[in-house]
Amino acid sequence: MIEIEAKDSNFSNKSLKLPLAQRRRARRLIIQALYQWQLSGASPSEIKRQFIETNQGKIDWDYFGEVFFSVTKTIGPLEIRLTEFLDRELSALDPIEKALLCLGSYELADRIDIPYRVVINECVELAKIFGATESHKYINGVLDKLASNLRPLEFNSRA
Repeated sequence: MIEIEAKDSNFSNKSLKLPLAQRRRARRLIIQALYQWQLSGASPSEIKRQFIETNQGKIDWDYFGEVFFSVTKTIGPLEIRLTEFLDRELSALDPIEKALLCLGSYELADRIDIPYRVVINECVELAKIFGATESHKYINGVLDKLASNLRPLEFNSRA
């Protein structure tokens, strides 16, 4: 089992191990929550409450909350960052594509503890599940260009 380390303020900064699957499930729910937020206009707090009530199992809820709220609070700058790498207007994106690109943009810019390849791979895999037939290729291309811009040292050192 692959694990990630997470800090939890309730444990006096002790590291606790979380299986990678919990983070992956959190990302899956983040995409669904962002989709719901875009279409319904409901408050992020209300959406988070609904997701916690309706989803069972082991999920990295701290990560879900951090990323979901950060993306919804900074949607304007995230969209501006993306437009340089899009081949169409932002308004022409499918809501799932937009959610995936915003998640990827946030993680690439603000979660440098996550390798850029992991960010891209996770978004591509989610596109295969939730997106249109070929959307995973589009997501891969846009996030790859964004990664080269936001993380040039890490991107250029790839083997």
